[in-house]
Amino acid sequence: MRALRVIPGQADSAVLDQIDEPPDSDGSVLVSTVAVGICGTDFEIVEGLYGWAPAGRDKLVIGHEAVGRVVDAPANSGFTAGDIVVPIVRRPDPEPCRFCAAGEWDMCVNGRYTERGIKELDGYASERFRIGPEFLVPVPAQLDRLAVLVEPTSVVAKAWDHIDRIGGRSRAWAPSRVLITGAGPIGLLAALLASQRGAEVHVLDRVSSGPKPELVKDLGGTYHCGDLSALGEPPDVIIECTGAPSVLADVVRCTGPSGIVCLTGVSVSGKRAPVDVGEVNRRMVLQNDVVFGTVNANRRHYAAAVEALSRADTNWLARLVTRRVPVAQWRDAFIRHPDDVKTVLEF
Repeated sequence: MRALRVIPGQADSAVLDQIDEPPDSDGSVLVSTVAVGICGTDFEIVEGLYGWAPAGRDKLVIGHEAVGRVVDAPANSGFTAGDIVVPIVRRPDPEPCRFCAAGEWDMCVNGRYTERGIKELDGYASERFRIGPEFLVPVPAQLDRLAVLVEPTSVVAKAWDHIDRIGGRSRAWAPSRVLITGAGPIGLLAALLASQRGAEVHVLDRVSSGPKPELVKDLGGTYHCGDLSALGEPPDVIIECTGAPSVLADVVRCTGPSGIVCLTGVSVSGKRAPVDVGEVNRRMVLQNDVVFGTVNANRRHYAAAVEALSRADTNWLARLVTRRVPVAQWRDAFIRHPDDVKTVLEF
């Protein structure tokens, strides 16, 4: 079968290979891959900047945002042939830390977790893969191929889960104004979940044309281009999705009192932005502000993502997927286009 593989750490090593069928040891459920989303992590792996091959091998099958259809499953697995499913990315470490033991492997504290398509386990960019049923999430038929958005939505579902838990420190907390910085897939999906909570949604991005402004408008949100000076009233919640140091420097000092800033974007080291740390500290302390970071998701967040996407307008979701690239032309998926939101490899 065909699979997209790289030699981690080696740029330009990606190749569409013929590989063996997935071994039974990978899991009892056999899944036929429908589509795999491409994100910034995949770009970094292909560029040789990230990723780890499985033990004893030099190549890694990439792809962690996937949707597939069950080909074969044991009678007691909870799945049957034809089911649409989304595979979970992360696996707990072999000697679970307290978080992994509780099923919260996204909060692993010792770093010995593994991740399909990223860290020491082959991913889903192959025609078929095997997986244990405990790492499969069922998806309603109405989502079909759009379920490729479940994995990135799980990341913002986790962000909102933590925001709600932090905000719950006060019985009076009710966020009415939300700012999302960055209108990539994560930012737009974060805006979707904010709109589903009835919040006034603002999205800031650097581009002024293309599909992003209309996507935000059709959520009932307001799209901003440039900096935060035009925002007006401070937001109760900011979800930062760019990782840009200059944006980070702004967002940590522009929430309203008792505000919450969630950082989801990963920054490139070595870039600096001027920040008055004393002023930021004073503001956070006197306003009871919270800044936290989040990455990955556990099964609970995948389920929340499926629920959120099932409530969304499928036409709006379809517009997030701006390019569908046949796997035979996979190189095209790694060429950035000005109007890209989400690019998907189709099997």
